[in-house]
Amino acid sequence: MCVEDQVHVLVVTMAWQGHINPMLKLAKRLVSKGVHVTIATTEGTRYLATQKPNIPTSFTTAENTTVRTPQISLEFFSDGLDLEFDRLKYFDSYIESLETVGYINLSNLIQDFTNDGKKFSCIISNPFMPWVPKIATQYGIPCAVLWIQACTVYSIYYHYFKNPNSFPTLIGPHEFIELPGMPKLQVKDFPSFILPSCSHPIQKLVSSFIQNLDEVKWVLGNSFDELEEEVIKSMASLHPICPIGPLVSSSLLGQEESINGSVDMWMPEDSCIEWLDKKPPSSVVYISFGSVASFSQKQIDNIAMGLKNSNRPFLWVIKPPEKCLENTGGELSYDFLKETEGRGLVVAWCPQEKVLMHQAVACFITHCGWNSTLETMVAGVPVIAYPDWTDQPTVAKLVTSMFNVGVRLEVENGVASSEEIERCIMEVTDGPEAAKIQKRALELKEAAKKAVADGGSSDANIDQFIREFIEK
Repeated sequence: MCVEDQVHVLVVTMAWQGHINPMLKLAKRLVSKGVHVTIATTEGTRYLATQKPNIPTSFTTAENTTVRTPQISLEFFSDGLDLEFDRLKYFDSYIESLETVGYINLSNLIQDFTNDGKKFSCIISNPFMPWVPKIATQYGIPCAVLWIQACTVYSIYYHYFKNPNSFPTLIGPHEFIELPGMPKLQVKDFPSFILPSCSHPIQKLVSSFIQNLDEVKWVLGNSFDELEEEVIKSMASLHPICPIGPLVSSSLLGQEESINGSVDMWMPEDSCIEWLDKKPPSSVVYISFGSVASFSQKQIDNIAMGLKNSNRPFLWVIKPPEKCLENTGGELSYDFLKETEGRGLVVAWCPQEKVLMHQAVACFITHCGWNSTLETMVAGVPVIAYPDWTDQPTVAKLVTSMFNVGVRLEVENGVASSEEIERCIMEVTDGPEAAKIQKRALELKEAAKKAVADGGSSDANIDQFIREFIEK
């Protein structure tokens, strides 16, 4: 599908790496269909753009990098806080300011576009900004939300916040519930935001999003039919979710990148690719826990010992403590770095999709953030799941019990022993089930590519979405 008339869409996202990435990739997918896209996010991203040369303020087509009117542009609005304000440490204050001052400033930004004669055919919002659909209604613009987690997690939240009495007490770890289209879930598999122990403000954001779904015309899912078919079908009669993913880079799907530009909050260390080039095929253990999660010193020490005892080369992404949530991240010991010198490489950030595509990578120890999980499956790399909070326990359950592309570390008080880490590395690389896991990973890789190819299930869904908002 290619849109002939000029159609413009506004994409609104929070300024977090894990939120910007799928939104930007959706924008690129829309541009490939002939839709013009403006991405609006908070001023913090503009600040980063002035600090780092790899963050553009507009994007151009690969075929012609001198296009005067970019098909994707970035716009910024203030969340009402100083740039130096620690938004993770004082998250409640950040969310409150975003919902009040940010609301007004985003509305003013849309009004400025309207005054300049630019009309948006649709607004696509982040689900953790549940006030954006109200702005869309105010301007008479149809609104969609891109659900950036698994469709299974969307279904769990929907059932819980619509009918919480249907769930168990969620206190005992072995209590379970059976929901349509998904495996039996124990309390340890639930998203942390529905547990009684959770008082995080994101819980209120998710609840608000679910309770106000009537203001949202389309919920788009960063997934694909073949991956979560049953749960997607189960939501059709409630509030449907339309899968248009996986939203990953074209290069990971074996396609040419048609739109240049990325938004990286940290500068990736590309030297790790040269390091991987020197390693044998399927030999390297890759470890990364995303852009927000931080692991304790005990967790870091046990991973280090497990890696050391596995005798395999490894690439480990560890952000400096000051870049971690509440500065709680652990650090590697000098002795470990010295003992594994040459066999291991430790970096602060890396080009993850390039790493996962590399033939030297054997498996991925991950926190099971949804972006990382999708990238892993599209790359066909087996997973070792080490979930922490939010949707990660549910994704770990999917990876091991539904997708069957990996194993989950057994933990005690949230910490996996060094012996358990070594065992799981062996299980997915050389164990009796390793070949089966690797085969299934490659099957999902091909299914993902087919879904986004011309005429595939996700490609057809995004074409239908475009047709519908143009008609409106």
